[in-house]
Amino acid sequence: MQVLLGICALVLSAAALSAQVSAIGDKSMGVAADKPSPLLGKISITQRLNAQLPLALNFVDETGKNVQLSDYFGKRPAILALVYFQCPMLCSEELTGLTGALQMVSLKPGRDFDIIVISIDPSEGPELAAAKKRTYLKKYGHPESANGWHFLTGRQDAIDAVTKAVGFGYVRIPGPDGRLTQFAHASAIQIVTPTGKLAQYYMGVEYSPKDIRLGLVEASDNKIGTPVDNILTYCYHYDPATNKQSLIVSRVVQLGGFLTIACLGGFMFLMFRRDARKLHEVQATDSNETGTKVNG
Repeated sequence: MQVLLGICALVLSAAALSAQVSAIGDKSMGVAADKPSPLLGKISITQRLNAQLPLALNFVDETGKNVQLSDYFGKRPAILALVYFQCPMLCSEELTGLTGALQMVSLKPGRDFDIIVISIDPSEGPELAAAKKRTYLKKYGHPESANGWHFLTGRQDAIDAVTKAVGFGYVRIPGPDGRLTQFAHASAIQIVTPTGKLAQYYMGVEYSPKDIRLGLVEASDNKIGTPVDNILTYCYHYDPATNKQSLIVSRVVQLGGFLTIACLGGFMFLMFRRDARKLHEVQATDSNETGTKVNG
């Protein structure tokens, strides 16, 4: 019985991991194919520790003001997140994970560090940036820290320069309507020193408050951290030629449901069978004892 339950748990865990479409390095998981999609080969996070951000880059903040990256450096470290504001999946999870972690960190945005969120979509503007800032500032629960949150949009050349410096590889792909409005990318945040050098990378969408605090404290002294395991969580797998994205997810969910029912059904069958066997043994014992008494 324990073996059966263990197998069920293992299979269901594997299905859950497949549904997240996570990957280690460039090896995809949860993709119904014999080899990784060529698309995923272009998506990467290269940890360029101690690399200098190009601080002279021009962007537009959530108020519509023209700014440079240098406006946010010189005094304190920063947390950098490269996302796009209309992302249907991972970007929201990334920012939610960051916000949740920061709620458990004693350091405060605007006082001890800055949060810089840059859109990789040049078609997005200040209105979307402002809406995202309101959302995550409300989640954070400290409106007084608003001056420490910066949501930026910019031109393609500025986006290319910052993503290259960070080592953020992504692919712009056709959406279901044929327009280039979606992006395949991995999830990570970066800690940056007050001088604009990349000090630490944190992968995925959930972050340790302890690690973030330590990263910020060390970065404030211009200390550079060490590389972390390159475990990537991709935004999604999408095949523009066959439009298989929803089909893959659907099949994973269907498989998980089938396995759940199969495991529960097998468990119930074995339990009923065991109880029936015990009942039969008890009845046989009672019959034998009754026959012995009668014969005696």
